[in-house]
Amino acid sequence: MLVAHTRRLKFLVAFRPGFLSPTLAAQQAATYQRHSGGRLLLNVVTGGESREQRAYGDFLDKDARYRRTAEFLHVVRALWRGETVDHHGEHLRVEGAVLDRLPDPVPPVYFGGSSPVAGDVAAHYADVYLTWGEPPAQVAEKIAWIRGLAAEHGRTVRFGIRLHVITRDTSAAAWAHAQSLLTAIDPAVIATVQAGLAASESEGQRRMRALHNGTTTDLEIAPNLWAGVGLVRGGAGTALVGSHEEVADASPSSSCPATRTWKRHGGWVRACCRSCDVAGCGPHPAPPKHSGHAPSSTRQCAPREVVARAKEC
Repeated sequence: MLVAHTRRLKFLVAFRPGFLSPTLAAQQAATYQRHSGGRLLLNVVTGGESREQRAYGDFLDKDARYRRTAEFLHVVRALWRGETVDHHGEHLRVEGAVLDRLPDPVPPVYFGGSSPVAGDVAAHYADVYLTWGEPPAQVAEKIAWIRGLAAEHGRTVRFGIRLHVITRDTSAAAWAHAQSLLTAIDPAVIATVQAGLAASESEGQRRMRALHNGTTTDLEIAPNLWAGVGLVRGGAGTALVGSHEEVADASPSSSCPATRTWKRHGGWVRACCRSCDVAGCGPHPAPPKHSGHAPSSTRQCAPREVVARAKEC
C-alpha cells in the first residue's frame, strides 16, 4: 500500500526461507521491484530458536536451518541471474526453475547470525551483514571475521548495526532516563526473562547476555553504550545513551552530511536535510520542491529529528 504513495522510502522485508519456496520468493521479489521501482530490501531470517520453529512446523535443528538457508539463497540468486535452475540439495529440490521476468535491480540481501555456520552463509550470499550493538572492539572483530570469509570467495560485504537510542538535550538527562527505566523494572521480571534467554540457541543472544550477566550494575559497557535493554528484552539489547551530539558522535552515521550540518549549526538545521535530498539543507533558503513535505524554508528541525534522519544516510 505504501509503495503507491512514496518515492524514496525503501522496504526491508523479513522472511524465513523454510516457509517459502525459493522460486516463489524470487518471483515475488521481482514483482515487488517492478511495482516499487526497485525499493525492496530482503532480510533473510533463518530462525534462532528450535522451539519457535517447531510451532510453525519446522523441525530442523539450528545448523540444518542455516544449511537450508544457503540452499535457498543459492537457488534464488541463480534465478535472479536469469539461469534455469535444477537443484537437488539436502533440504530443497527444484527442477527447471526459471523466472519470466528478472528483478531490476536485484534486491540486496540482508542477513545476520553470529555462529560459524551463519558466517559461512553470510560470506557466500549476503550483501549486508547485520549485527546487534556490542562494544566497538567486539564489533570490529565480527566485521573482520565476516570480511575475511567473504574475501575468500571473492566477495565484499557491507555492514549494519542495530542500536536503541536514549537521547535528551543533555547527557545527564539521558542517563537519568536510562536509570529511571532500570529502577522501574521488578528484579523478578529480570530473573524470569534472563532464565528464558539462557535457554536460547542464538549465539547473538548469548553475546547480548554476556554484556550484563543478568546484573544491574556496570551496564555502561563502552562510552555511551548501555546494556540495560538486554535485561528484559530478547534480541538487540543495547542502547546509545547521551545528549544529541554524543549520540551522533558515537553513531556509525556520524559522517552523514545531515549530522555535520546539525553540529555545525549548534543543534538546529533547516528543512529536512539528507532524508529528502534537499539541496537547500542547513542555512540555504531553497525549500523542498517535491511532494511529501510542505515547502518550508523556515521550518526548523529539532536535533532529535536530525539524529533519526541521519541514520538514513
